[in-house]
Amino acid sequence: MSETEQEPSITECSDCVAPAEAFSIVANETRLSILEALWRAEERPVRFSRLREAVGMRDSAQFNYHLGKLTDQFVVRTDEGYDLRHAGTKVVQAVLAGSFNEHPHVDPFPVEGTCLWCSGDLEARYDDEMLAVVCTDCDRRHGRYSFPPGGLNDRTTEEVARAFDQRVRHLHCLAADGVCPECSGRMETLLVSEGDCCLGDGLRADHVCRQCNHRLCSAVGLRLLDQSDVVAFHRDHGVDLGSTPYWTLDWCVSDDSVTVLDTDPWRVEVAIELGGETLRVTMDGDLAVCETTREEVRRDT
Repeated sequence: MSETEQEPSITECSDCVAPAEAFSIVANETRLSILEALWRAEERPVRFSRLREAVGMRDSAQFNYHLGKLTDQFVVRTDEGYDLRHAGTKVVQAVLAGSFNEHPHVDPFPVEGTCLWCSGDLEARYDDEMLAVVCTDCDRRHGRYSFPPGGLNDRTTEEVARAFDQRVRHLHCLAADGVCPECSGRMETLLVSEGDCCLGDGLRADHVCRQCNHRLCSAVGLRLLDQSDVVAFHRDHGVDLGSTPYWTLDWCVSDDSVTVLDTDPWRVEVAIELGGETLRVTMDGDLAVCETTREEVRRDT
């Protein structure tokens, strides 16, 4: 196959619904109630009569009309009753996440750690479904990433901070593995040494989805949070990397620990120091680990 040719898509859609039509179908309180009732059902499929009872609608004809509008695109009908399609599940999850109907105000709250640049206190700031970890003294960001309003429900500020840390790890793990966390489309990773993002200027990794154009940026070291050699290195020094907030690790929020070895193709080295020892991790332009070495820290005398 020549470079100009592309493999054909493995999917063909002969009965797809236009986005505007799909949104119009679920833009109805009764239909949303049907989807939520199916989602909350202890067992599925659900019989027509039980589903109507769960929704609380007496008019059988009207209920059947609304259920019929959802069937095929958001709901599937079987011999045993009705069940959710994946699209129906995603609608309910989006509503529960609060992305469509919640715009909460959250006062800034302190988080673990100190600023990696000036040692000032850190706080979390929430705005427009984005949570940022920011220094209260120098205002330097230690990352700013999406966090749906539903993640704030029934959590203390400490629990929100822990959930945000885990979400950031998950989002960037998927992105670096080539899977868009929003639409599951193909994600590309690009190393960029100019411009700025939520971490300021300097070398960073930009993850961009070919399909929906969703974007994430990060320090290149953030990719290493679940890398086996890095996890073992920290464990050997008494640090549980899985429970350590990413924003307290300099190699996860800045490029100060990164050395560019080559740019054509890209090869970078991340140096992680702990307890008198250095772990050096070499990665390529896709952030795949090429090599790791451990050595004692060399101190100038």
